[in-house]
Amino acid sequence: MVTGIIKNKIDKIWTDIWAGGITNPLTVIEQLTYLMFIRSLDEKELETEEFANLTGEMVDFIFPQTEIGQSMRWSKFRNRDSREIFDLISQRVFPAVKKMKYGKLPDFDNRGELIEIPDREDGEQVQTAFTRYMDSAVFVIPNPQILQKIITGLDDLYEHDISDLDMQGDLYEYMLGKLSTAGQNGQFRTPKHIREMMVELIAPAPEDLICDPACGTAGFLVSAAEYIRRHYENTMTNEQWADFSSKTFTGYDTDQTMLRISAMNLMLHSITNPDIDYKDSVSKQNDVSGKFTAVLANPPFKGSVDTESINDNLKAVTNTKKTELLFLALFLRLLQKGGRCACIVPDGVLFGSSKAHKSIRREIIENHQLKAVISMPSGVFKPYAGVSTAVLVFVKTGAGGTDNVWFYDMKADGFSLDDKRTEVTENNIPDIISRFHNPDGEKDRDRTEQSFFVPKQEIADNDYDLSINKYKKAEYVAVEYPPTSEIMAELDGLYKELGDVMSELGDLLNE
Repeated sequence: MVTGIIKNKIDKIWTDIWAGGITNPLTVIEQLTYLMFIRSLDEKELETEEFANLTGEMVDFIFPQTEIGQSMRWSKFRNRDSREIFDLISQRVFPAVKKMKYGKLPDFDNRGELIEIPDREDGEQVQTAFTRYMDSAVFVIPNPQILQKIITGLDDLYEHDISDLDMQGDLYEYMLGKLSTAGQNGQFRTPKHIREMMVELIAPAPEDLICDPACGTAGFLVSAAEYIRRHYENTMTNEQWADFSSKTFTGYDTDQTMLRISAMNLMLHSITNPDIDYKDSVSKQNDVSGKFTAVLANPPFKGSVDTESINDNLKAVTNTKKTELLFLALFLRLLQKGGRCACIVPDGVLFGSSKAHKSIRREIIENHQLKAVISMPSGVFKPYAGVSTAVLVFVKTGAGGTDNVWFYDMKADGFSLDDKRTEVTENNIPDIISRFHNPDGEKDRDRTEQSFFVPKQEIADNDYDLSINKYKKAEYVAVEYPPTSEIMAELDGLYKELGDVMSELGDLLNE
């Protein structure tokens, strides 16, 4: 999480950029992201060099092994004169980053002309998501003094405060909080520990095709990639590694800035050519169907879309303009049979009484397999949003399969549930993961406990209501009180004690 000290340092950098005349918050985020990315490339190169020195293996370097190529590294230019840094970044580093291919930066010739990296596939044009969305990027830091302040500020942050944190995520989360339109656009980043919990629940494997149709900064895709690396790195084949860097991960978004940020984020996690596409996922523009084996998403909760633009096959499942319902229908359409989904929904989806609400719940429960409803406390998305949410986990079958639905009442996620979100010891997430993967141990749990099963028929009889309070039973504990005579005697003693104190106080005042 972003602490107060880190917030103050980011605010200082932000203020310096504003002072330079860049007042659009999204532009500020873009420019900071470019510089964070440039710095991170050098960090990644240092790791590559260390690996090459230790193993003696041949490796692919990011930066050209020439004088100009090495001069583009953050560690080489950060202490130079501010005017030199400005000229180097604006004329060398940024143009090179825009033309980056296959995880490599292009070099420059003796005349200072950029030498583009050739395509690998016999002249066929290969355009990665990164090059596609970086092509229109513009470096707009106005002068050397502002750039020097930003570089100094970022160095201070990386070296003293956030070296071990999910930088690309935690900083975006805080910076997006500065956008006055963030809540309307649904651009609230899902906290990393919640993403990781959802990834653990669906347990992606190297052979999976994973999609987030509202990808934002690509946090879910990054978490899924980290999970696969952690569990399969030593057993993956060359073909699986090739897929991992390309077709394993797909993300859609309607914000060009988010697409650039997600492309950079994935690039830093060795996913050099993911399918990151500009696409309104619930519109007629998106006709993808039955392609993916896993979906991870936190779709927009607010707002509605133009009825005419909504894909007809989504309206056939839930005839509505509400995005949170349309996305559930979309997840089902995107998945192959047997594909699984973990997604976040606002509580209203669980118990809404409209025809559209009931129809999407009925579709998932009757025609597919709803596995779990995990109710989360309202503080999970603070300080950016206070909405109560839940995680749904389901499998697309097309032939039913819901017998019992597992409910879990999450009370703590490892952080305080106020705006400060400080780390605490109470954390239900390990318990959720453990219990979800051990369903036999859940069968005999009473409904007064934190987790329990509910039969499908009971849910159907309740209009497919999925709110946990509909089924959770309160446990009433009888309280035994002492006899009335003892209570009266105790009160009498207290009154006498109070009288003595008042008498002593009166004597003191009369002296």
